[in-house]
Amino acid sequence: MTALQDAPRPPGLAPSTRTLLSLAAAVIVLAGVYVARGLFGPLALAAVVVIIVQPVRAPLQRRGWSRWAATTATIVVAYLILGALAALLAFAGVQFASLVGQYLDDLSTMVEQATTWLESFGVEGQVTDAVASWLDPSTLAGFAATIGGTAMSVLTAFFFVLAYVIFMAADATRYQDARSRFGLQRPATLDRITAYNSGVRRYFVVNASFGAVVAVIDGVALWWMGVPAPAVWAILAFVTNFVPNIGFVLGLVPPAVMALVVGGWPLALGVVAVYCVVNVVLQVLVQPKFVADAVNLSLTLSFFSVVFWTLVIGPLGAILAIPLTLLTRALVIEGDPGSGWLRYLSGDTSAAPRAEPPEAPGEERPDADGPGGTPAEGTDTPPNPEDAAPGRPADGSSPGGPDDGPRASAGS
Repeated sequence: MTALQDAPRPPGLAPSTRTLLSLAAAVIVLAGVYVARGLFGPLALAAVVVIIVQPVRAPLQRRGWSRWAATTATIVVAYLILGALAALLAFAGVQFASLVGQYLDDLSTMVEQATTWLESFGVEGQVTDAVASWLDPSTLAGFAATIGGTAMSVLTAFFFVLAYVIFMAADATRYQDARSRFGLQRPATLDRITAYNSGVRRYFVVNASFGAVVAVIDGVALWWMGVPAPAVWAILAFVTNFVPNIGFVLGLVPPAVMALVVGGWPLALGVVAVYCVVNVVLQVLVQPKFVADAVNLSLTLSFFSVVFWTLVIGPLGAILAIPLTLLTRALVIEGDPGSGWLRYLSGDTSAAPRAEPPEAPGEERPDADGPGGTPAEGTDTPPNPEDAAPGRPADGSSPGGPDDGPRASAGS
């Protein structure tokens, strides 16, 4: 039996050599992105915002607006989105810093109680020290103190984003004619760009819609249960909804800790129960039905992309992980006709060839064989010369059959 082999490859470098060269090039590119992450992060955020607001342009131009007027309206909508996000984050940051200072003594008491409780179960000192370091009030206070410096860096990046939005929105006016100019020469490339823009737009619009619903429900529930600063935790729930897979946990831990400080374990468990019911129903059961076809990424790749892009470009990479991963796949993989299997491994089920149904053992083919593998009625089988008896034609007819009669008569 011969071993199964892949399809023959064109002549050139060996597959292992191409793989090593591709990995080396990827490391060089990512190292450059890491060094320039202060510029690349705002640039990527501005590009995503422009992609989101781009559909505003076409209806305005159909109504008779000039290109520059439609571009100005697009920039205004993008600025409104960025301004609203900046205001929400600034409000949440200030309120969080105030909360840490207000409940610092209560946090110290809770850390001592948690450490004592863990030691009563025989937990080793290293574990208790780790828990204490995570919940140490001085650590939280230091984190709150750094919010001001972080806010300054965020504001600096925010001004870069505002400038990028102006330039990208102006360029998008010129690029909207690309299909009429290059549609015949580059149809596949334009289709990939269109699909990418549509997928990113749908991903963020759906996430923002569901995030707003989750934030309102969580905020109202926390307010009703008496958890301090419910608006802060509602904003946190909205922002973390854009982080795939682990956003739910990131949005749950801070309000649960605050509930534990002010109300003990019953209130903390109540917060966990509310978040689990609301977030699991909306984010796990309902939301994927709307974004699955827009993203087409496997769960493993989605989770890895969050960790990877956060390491490369910082906290902003957690929010932009899905668009950056989709862009990488569109540039590196989707343009290669022979990389369909890589697209399938990444979660793009549309790249897989149509699977042929396997033929069951003993299955009969109705077109040729009848039951038991015998010839079906009305079907002709080619004669086998070896089955013919000596002196008998291979078609099974007798030597003196009806066909031979006229010839015999003629010969006589």
